[in-house]
Amino acid sequence: MRSKAGKEEVELKPNHNADNIKEVSKNISSKILEMYDVYSYRHAAAILKNSFPNELKEIEQALTKFRITLKDIASPGGNESVIPKQFSEYLRPYNWFETRIQGDLIIQVSEQSEEVLPSGKLKKHKLPEKPAIVLENYIDGHKIDYVKDRVALDMEWNSKDQTYDRDLYAFRMFHECGVISVAVLITRSEKLNKIFDITPLLKKDGSIDYDKDGNEKLCKQKYGASTTWMGKLLYRLNAGRHGGCPVLVFGINPSVVTDWKK
Repeated sequence: MRSKAGKEEVELKPNHNADNIKEVSKNISSKILEMYDVYSYRHAAAILKNSFPNELKEIEQALTKFRITLKDIASPGGNESVIPKQFSEYLRPYNWFETRIQGDLIIQVSEQSEEVLPSGKLKKHKLPEKPAIVLENYIDGHKIDYVKDRVALDMEWNSKDQTYDRDLYAFRMFHECGVISVAVLITRSEKLNKIFDITPLLKKDGSIDYDKDGNEKLCKQKYGASTTWMGKLLYRLNAGRHGGCPVLVFGINPSVVTDWKK
């Protein structure tokens, strides 16, 4: 996919806006760094480690327990499959809850006029105040799946890649409103593509799915370039679409697929 400027809307590496790997390594456990691709923007890893160590510990525990199979990958279900539901099973008992914010914007207009008197003094005239302007639902419906204390977390497995815009805008709005201090996003690493390229798709009954010519359909048809994967996320983070909100990213790679043989 290419933008109007002709630049491909995919990035496989973080740019200068991201934190360097040395900083990330100081704040994220070595086990998690071995299992996932980890990227930090605006010192998100350091903020979690130093200001929210309990929340980071719970996130790392969930990531350590997270496991999937080839059947999980090949089965139908999209972002509602058993894969993202695992994080609910791990995090909900620790009081990570779905959170939504709404609010009106109230604008108070206060007018004054000034004149210079013959004496050279400045005289101010206060005019009658105008009624406040209320923009209802200025902040409306921004929702994040998991929020605890001042930490937000979302997981995107196989949605349309525009879902990242919704997630990052929600992170940004929660942060600007003072609700959260840092956000975490878990998604697919491009390293899973080697599994998708050779793994047959399954139907709901668990049998292999075939096309009209009798050929096996492969998972790469399901997990396309315009779905939620790391290349589509890093492109947005490198462009700063998360605003001032610190964001920590974990990319799911083949190490968590229990029956995958290299």
